[in-house]
Amino acid sequence: MGIEVNYEGKIAMVTGASSGLGARFAKALAGAGAQVVLASRRVERLKELRAEIEADGGAAHVVRLDVTDLGSIKAAIAHAETEAGPIDILVNNSGVQSTQRLLDVTEDDYNYIMDTNLRGAFFVAQQAAKRMIQRAKGDPRKQHRIVNIASVAGLRVLPQIGVYCMSKAGVVQMTKAMAVEWGKYGINVNAICPGYIATEMNEDYFDTEQGRKLIDMLPRKRPGKPEDLDGLLLLLAAEEAHFINGAIITADDGMTAQ
Repeated sequence: MGIEVNYEGKIAMVTGASSGLGARFAKALAGAGAQVVLASRRVERLKELRAEIEADGGAAHVVRLDVTDLGSIKAAIAHAETEAGPIDILVNNSGVQSTQRLLDVTEDDYNYIMDTNLRGAFFVAQQAAKRMIQRAKGDPRKQHRIVNIASVAGLRVLPQIGVYCMSKAGVVQMTKAMAVEWGKYGINVNAICPGYIATEMNEDYFDTEQGRKLIDMLPRKRPGKPEDLDGLLLLLAAEEAHFINGAIITADDGMTAQ
């Protein structure tokens, strides 16, 4: 018996969609038939991505979003639902990173990471969930999906990114708390924990001596590609995944199995 996942008629909002994993997530969902709402601070980059998606036959909308600003979050979600319709799927992807030893972390460094990766992720999910719950009260059969993008750094400490690890560990626990509290409303909340993925932001690093040493430490001595996460994302965002809730799933090529 085969299962065909169909995203026709679904509205998916992707935060941090202007580059890297977020851009790839948006393309994957649009390619599967969903209308995607592209959200980030870099609106011009979003417009370029929208043009790419539309050229491939997909549908996309652009909204400006600063996840460190609750007012911006509320406005972006309201704008998204006015432009595209009620959000069925939220891919909560916005994130930043800073590299330094813990003793060198300043208050600004700490706030920069935590305000985006944890506080921002929480309030984006909260504001989307409020609307999802309201719809579910009107129609108990309605299903929604939230996919939080955490990291293997939320499961093990990696060198010189301690605060980032702390923020992503918070996303892991946040995912479980949301799954428990919101599951009764048909909202499934799960998290993807990617390993090392080569994107435009870190490709140069992987070409350095230090980057090559890191790759040599990985089980199959290779970083992933953004498209390597397509299958997992489309699984967790699908209605057919109605029994997967509160799951924290690594996609790291065996890195955390060592």
